[in-house]
Amino acid sequence: MSISTLQTNHALKEWEVAINALEVGKTILLLRKGGIEEVSAQFEVKYRQVLLYPTYEHQNPNLLKPDYSIQVTPVTSGWHPDSIRIGSWAEITDIFAVSDAIKLKQLFPYHIWNQEFITDKLKWKPRQPLYLLLLRVYLLPHPVMIPYTSDYGGCKSWIDLQESIDLERTQPIFNDTDYQQQVSAIATIVKG
Repeated sequence: MSISTLQTNHALKEWEVAINALEVGKTILLLRKGGIEEVSAQFEVKYRQVLLYPTYEHQNPNLLKPDYSIQVTPVTSGWHPDSIRIGSWAEITDIFAVSDAIKLKQLFPYHIWNQEFITDKLKWKPRQPLYLLLLRVYLLPHPVMIPYTSDYGGCKSWIDLQESIDLERTQPIFNDTDYQQQVSAIATIVKG
């Protein structure tokens, strides 16, 4: 019996609605400034290969475009499911730091958030840029259900799960050409 060498327990926490959009190919872009409990003074990417861990507590339908806001059911503070569905992982292929509101407005078609979200993110810690993460997402052959533990809670971007999940036999959402076309379009706006 051989043991899989392609596995990880590193996870990136993100709103469930955003992970759903990534998993169905509606976006490859996440916008981050970091969680309140981040260790360093600014956001940093700790891992390039991460499981996508859905969060529910801070999802705000008022900060999403209409097609996505209707997918959110608000929950009470501190609520979490007893088990978490891990259905995908991602390779973070590109990271851009952007502070220019005009460039962010041009990126509007490439993400799920509305203008209020962008404005709020730019105002929070205004000396720090907004980080754009481009993710090449892969679906697991079968979603894995993991039990929730308090170690997974809190406003932090990165967590380590108690067990590793096998990343073999996964399928990318986009083929190489289609993914690179999206990366190029976003990079042109950011660098332009």
